[in-house]
Amino acid sequence: MKTGVLLVNLGSPDAPTPTAVRRYLREFLSDPRVVEMPRYLWLPLLHALILPLRARRSAAKYALIWGKNDAPLREHTQHQAQLLQAELAARDIDAQVFFAMRYGKPAIGATLDAMRSAGVTKVMLLPLYPQYAASTTASTVDAVCAWLVRCRNQPEIHSVRSFFAHPGYLAALAQNVRQHWQTHGAPDDGTRLILSFHGLPEKSRVLGDPYYDECQATGHLLARLLQLESEQYYISFQSRFGRAAWLQPYTVPTLQRLAQSGVRRVDLLCPGFTADCLETLEEIALAAKSSFLTAGGGEFHYIPALNASPRWITALADLLFQSAEDRGQKTERSLRSLCAP
Repeated sequence: MKTGVLLVNLGSPDAPTPTAVRRYLREFLSDPRVVEMPRYLWLPLLHALILPLRARRSAAKYALIWGKNDAPLREHTQHQAQLLQAELAARDIDAQVFFAMRYGKPAIGATLDAMRSAGVTKVMLLPLYPQYAASTTASTVDAVCAWLVRCRNQPEIHSVRSFFAHPGYLAALAQNVRQHWQTHGAPDDGTRLILSFHGLPEKSRVLGDPYYDECQATGHLLARLLQLESEQYYISFQSRFGRAAWLQPYTVPTLQRLAQSGVRRVDLLCPGFTADCLETLEEIALAAKSSFLTAGGGEFHYIPALNASPRWITALADLLFQSAEDRGQKTERSLRSLCAP
């Protein structure tokens, strides 16, 4: 059997223009996993009101963070695929690495077609979302299954569900934070670490989505790894959309409250994003920073996502090819160590 690895991230528009962003948002916001409303109510509202207004505003935001040749998310994900290919070769693992976007290009279906053309008969699927959510991980699996429906000779599929407590993932996050502290100084009594995760409607939690609990687990395990006391860090949620209640506490009000209470410096990490994108580079590094400083804060630092971190690439390979027994034993040992009194 020829093995192929498929890394999947959320996606980006083809260009930072209203037309391209509208096309991307139409695909993204039409997914019933993303917006859980009756189609007959949501789709007319989406096309008549939301897309015309949101596309232009979002295009201006994308223009602020767009790379030299492409969207940062796509560039980082492609680079991760290339580095993972080299890591697997160094381990003498015979597998070809591909990447795709759930929305936009390269599309999952087209990439799976390319994998089949390359002779792949076993697909190792890794949605690049550490914490499981129906709107991200499950939606990715939906797209793969939609492709399988039209396959007569289907490949073998293995999928990683989540990795919110994987030791390699946590170690890579901790390394990013420590490197940041080496550059900007260790945190003092006037410093707080904010762990900001992408938000979801509170309804998703009520319906049984484990995302909130997995975010909490990641945050607390990472804090233990960094030897932080409970008052030194906060877990919050960003990217709220619409009027409904979302997972709380919200990131920007948390930052404003900290600034008003006299917190001098904030270091902010987004553990749920394995690659930098609009939500980290514009929403956090620019807009959230401005909110903190305007509210009276003195110093704001955004800690970059995992991107091309060598420890993260090693973790990716372990996630995919470490045996289930070894992975379970290693995770259990690491969690016992992290959670020890």
